[in-house]
Amino acid sequence: MAERAKVAFVFPGQGSQNVGMGKDLYGSYSAAKEVFDEADAALGFPVSRLCFEGPEEELIKTNNVQPAVLVTSLACLSAVQQSSNYLPLPSFVAGHSLGEYTALVAADALSLVDAVLLVRERGRLMYEAGQKNPGGMLAIIGLDREAIEDICLQSGTDVSNINCPGQTVISGSVEALAKARNLAKTKGARGLVPLRVSGAFHSHLMEPVISEFSEIISNFAFQPPAIPIIANVSAEPLNDVDSIKEELVRQLRRCIQWQHSVEYMIDNGVAAFYEIGPGVVLSNLIKRISPEAQIVNVSGIESIAQLAHLTISN
Repeated sequence: MAERAKVAFVFPGQGSQNVGMGKDLYGSYSAAKEVFDEADAALGFPVSRLCFEGPEEELIKTNNVQPAVLVTSLACLSAVQQSSNYLPLPSFVAGHSLGEYTALVAADALSLVDAVLLVRERGRLMYEAGQKNPGGMLAIIGLDREAIEDICLQSGTDVSNINCPGQTVISGSVEALAKARNLAKTKGARGLVPLRVSGAFHSHLMEPVISEFSEIISNFAFQPPAIPIIANVSAEPLNDVDSIKEELVRQLRRCIQWQHSVEYMIDNGVAAFYEIGPGVVLSNLIKRISPEAQIVNVSGIESIAQLAHLTISN
């Protein structure tokens, strides 16, 4: 059994969704059903049905997918807590972009209802920003940081996600991304992958909604986290309410430092990462960051059943 200082829980963000996510949990665990039912009541529409049945074109809308992924991740966490004594206590929690809100709930810094309502508003504002200033996000594979910074400087794009060695995401206007793509090809990028999002998230094109989002956050009740949350922007722990609020506002505009967040946790003794929620996006990134790290994916009833046989080594 792992000691507390050896484990971190990490939660996925937008892009990890799939139609059908959480359905097996809803039918098998009362704790997961309660999470979905509470979210449905808070939002005033059945986000659970959207998760279970789609349609995909509705699920992937920014204002829908953000609460959907958050709720599914929390249902996974609740299900495993209900079903097993094998889930160790984490020393840290963290989430990728949207997943940071899931981490806040897991750390008892924000209630489920408030988190669902807040990410619904976040998704709405991000979508509106994308409509006012059309843009997107592009993953660049195989170029170093210096080359990507030069591409951003020449194209007018921003570095938006530092995910793992060799994978960086940039954001910008449609025209800027087209220029960046050509520059990346010239510099020898191994891969260029457009992300399925409705705007240039974590970039200067989110500036028009920062003020409104800051005002919205001020209306929600936060608590000091029971577990340190590793911030996306600084890759350092969030330990108080003021730093949490500041982080959430900055995160909308600033780069997600996922690689550095994982490295911080490893440097502070974490040997195993539990990715809790749909998909395996974070598991794959962590493997690239630290091949020695143990990774456990908790996304459904089969993975929960396997926890009984899991051994975490020091």
